[in-house]
Amino acid sequence: MAKKITTIGGQALMEGIMMVGPTRTTAAFCSESGVISTEDLSVSRITKKYPILGKPFIRGVFAMADTFRLGYKALSLSADKVTEDLGEEELTGLDKWLDEHLGDKLTGIIMTIGTVLGLGLAIVLFFMLPTFLFNLLQGALPGDISGWRSVFEGVLRIGIFVGYVLMVSQMKEIRRTFQYHGAEHKTIFCYEADLPLTVENVRGQGRFHPRCGTSFMILMLLLGIIVGFFIPFSNPVLRTVVKLLCIPVIVNLGYEVQKACARHDNLLCRLITAPGLWMQRITVKEPDDKMIEAAIAAMEAVIPENGEDLVR
Repeated sequence: MAKKITTIGGQALMEGIMMVGPTRTTAAFCSESGVISTEDLSVSRITKKYPILGKPFIRGVFAMADTFRLGYKALSLSADKVTEDLGEEELTGLDKWLDEHLGDKLTGIIMTIGTVLGLGLAIVLFFMLPTFLFNLLQGALPGDISGWRSVFEGVLRIGIFVGYVLMVSQMKEIRRTFQYHGAEHKTIFCYEADLPLTVENVRGQGRFHPRCGTSFMILMLLLGIIVGFFIPFSNPVLRTVVKLLCIPVIVNLGYEVQKACARHDNLLCRLITAPGLWMQRITVKEPDDKMIEAAIAAMEAVIPENGEDLVR
């Protein structure tokens, strides 16, 4: 009989997988030679340190903060592993100067800069641009179409998100990351089915999981359409500021909806999770056996002995 779990999740990395359990978080990496190594991530989680922040309808934003912190550390380790696999090459020019002056800090600095630039671009594309374009459309068309503002902006945001994911999925490195994503889902499904964690058992599992981060992103975009109806401002800057302030509300609401859908299997839950599952056809690919072995190694390291991960 399948068991329901809520406190074990994962994240695909470059050439590896991170699994998050109720008490431990472990990243497993697969080298070019096929050697699998694991490393525990000793990042204290906010919701564990302050239990009150784990209460319903406030825990979502703090759980997301924990996920970002863990993901950032895991991605840094993953980048270091990839660099190690490239071997010791003689550096020249700018690469040599950066290595001499920044050393081990280089990866962290690059990731920080990338994160800041990525957030800035996301604010422009997902918040300011849709409002700006709707204002242009409203000025060009006769009649009052202001009631369609939130729908227009929401559909455009979803279109931008899907288009971006489709574009990056064509990159070889990203496709391998999406394959690790598939290994993560299949391994969790295997564990939920109460089957031994073997490559053969994991390979036979489905790859689309309702608790996936991709599904959560789609859910937040859809909830953003509903919240947008209650924001009266049309100025792109002011509307963007208010939308950013509403993000914690959307995250908390989306988190509770996703957890509820993980606990129940009915028509409403299936309708809610359907868009995210469709999107996973892009972000979750079939893994190879070595990727599955890495996922199993990470999963086995975080499984609690006391059943703390089970839905009560």
